[in-house]
Amino acid sequence: MQLDPVTLEILGNKLGALTEEMCLTLQRTSRSLYVKETADFCCALAGTDGRFVAYPKGIGVSGFVGLDCRTAIERVGPLQEGDVIITNDPYHSGGLATHLTDIQLIEPYFHDGEIIGYGWAFIHCSDIGGRVPSSLSPLNTEIYQEGLQIPPVKLLRAGELSQDVEAILSANTRTPDANMGDIRAMLAALRTGRQRLAGVVDQHGVKDVLTAQTDLVDYTASKARAALARLGEGTYRFVDYLDDDGVSRLPVRISITATLREGTLLLDFEGTDPQVAAAFNIASFGKTHAWLTTRVLALIGTLDDTIPLNAGLLEPIDVAAPAGSVVNAIRPAAVGIRHATASRVNDTLSGALGLAAPTVVPAASSGLVVPVVVAERRSGGENVQVLEPMVGGTGARHGADGVDGRDSGISNLANNPVETVETEIGVEILRYGLRRDSGGAGQWRGGCGLELTFRILGQDARLLARGLERMCFRPWGMRAGGPGAPAELLLNPGTAEERRLDKIDVLPLRAGDVVTLRTSGAGGYGDPFLRDPAAVLRDVSRGIVSVEAAARDYGVVVGSVDHDAGEALVVEEDATARTRDQRGEGGEGSVSGREVGPERAAWDAVFETPLVDRLVHVLFDLPSEQRSTRRSAVYAAVLAGLPPEFPRVAGTPDQVRAAQKRLLAEIDALA
Repeated sequence: MQLDPVTLEILGNKLGALTEEMCLTLQRTSRSLYVKETADFCCALAGTDGRFVAYPKGIGVSGFVGLDCRTAIERVGPLQEGDVIITNDPYHSGGLATHLTDIQLIEPYFHDGEIIGYGWAFIHCSDIGGRVPSSLSPLNTEIYQEGLQIPPVKLLRAGELSQDVEAILSANTRTPDANMGDIRAMLAALRTGRQRLAGVVDQHGVKDVLTAQTDLVDYTASKARAALARLGEGTYRFVDYLDDDGVSRLPVRISITATLREGTLLLDFEGTDPQVAAAFNIASFGKTHAWLTTRVLALIGTLDDTIPLNAGLLEPIDVAAPAGSVVNAIRPAAVGIRHATASRVNDTLSGALGLAAPTVVPAASSGLVVPVVVAERRSGGENVQVLEPMVGGTGARHGADGVDGRDSGISNLANNPVETVETEIGVEILRYGLRRDSGGAGQWRGGCGLELTFRILGQDARLLARGLERMCFRPWGMRAGGPGAPAELLLNPGTAEERRLDKIDVLPLRAGDVVTLRTSGAGGYGDPFLRDPAAVLRDVSRGIVSVEAAARDYGVVVGSVDHDAGEALVVEEDATARTRDQRGEGGEGSVSGREVGPERAAWDAVFETPLVDRLVHVLFDLPSEQRSTRRSAVYAAVLAGLPPEFPRVAGTPDQVRAAQKRLLAEIDALA
């Protein structure tokens, strides 16, 4: 480092504060509910190389610190003062944009005619055109269906807004006023960043500001290496699954082999399934992309909470992701629901890194982010809004329960106030709260999921719920901890018209229809029969664990006694001791095989890891355009001999043996 530590600390804090002020400007001047309330946006300062040198800590989406502006900047060509680049195209921006509804702006910041950095801002817009309202659906099969693709172009030239670009943007969205309002809010944020950076240069000089950009990244990189060096060296592998690919009932496999050595980390995604004919693909370009590394960055921040947020976090990390895989998709693959795959990448990383640091890394989180979208036609046009960004809980870890109803695994989105939702959307919120008995049982309990119930008030409404996941394969526990409850989506629950739904595209709704979404809970950690009975009693008293689940899952019998002040819950100690002793003798409640849940256990009994490794290897020997269909054919042949509801219904031993034999034959034939 060239600057002295005191000067570097001062400049780091000033540049970080600059980015937070940019974020506040954007949020306070935005138009759409998803930006001003949910906070699906961010701002940052990039250095002259296009990588982020300062990133906000307390506001905006936390996981995008690993993005890179270089490709977008280079595609536009020479820049002058007052120019602003706009893009939303993942493939032409080098992965800076990660799906089309994320609009990115980049402004070069000049001093004495030379670029000294770049301001960056993004928002998730309500709609960018495409096949469905809000643009995003798991059933989109190529990016052309997902809306207007904006390669990196100049939105402003020398400070003047391009009327042509604005006209194209407005003509290709269902929400033009909200979109342009949010874009103008981003421009205001970039202006704030430009002014504040100029003030820092006036105080410290341009030379020190430029030097700080390099020193800050180097400092973070050195601290990141030191943090990773605290983990156990070695090679660790874990495999997890998305429930399905949206267009079939075939799960999508994520495989990560993590190698830790001397403060560096290699993430090898070999064994991950090919890209799918649905919207779950990630356009990572095989780089250390944000969606492939978010959990690692969170782990580094856990190990060292003093580390500055900038591109240096990625320096010790390398990624190997096969081209044409679901984590390194090739255009024109659809990418709109890439966050679902990113969530599963996070959980797979937790599984692998948990083998290296079992007392630090938590069990699986809820593993889903579901923006619940209501689209309604009004006299003034179409109203498309995210009613609520639904998540579940955080995984438990050694020594601590998971967080209930919050999972910042890939973002830190806020919930929308009920009063604001009911003002802007034609719905009535009937319930929004924690979901009882959803957190995985354990010595430390997994975080509970959420339950949202709302009634449709208008006559012509449609529901979209992108990112629905963990409806089959449950969030897994660690060290004999139990899995979280699977997610559920119900239409008109408790009535004669009740329907249980899986992944949906666009669901038409009538006035009076009631929708309930229950998100998955997170995995537990440790044997639940070792949980302190007082902690179980506290959970029962809070209403997040039922009396029945306390006895079944924890062996804790809860009764009640009468006091002058009324009835009080108590632990029945003798009954609890008997219940826990019975489990110890192999009674019901044995922890054997309980971490992953029955659905994953049933799947793994047929599709064993070595066999699927071989299948994926053979698929990648085929031309990319053949992989998806050939994969589907293999699985269809194997699943034909198993129950129709497999893996929710396990096969018999004879069916499992026959299915394994058929799988081996199909792989041999394919090879």
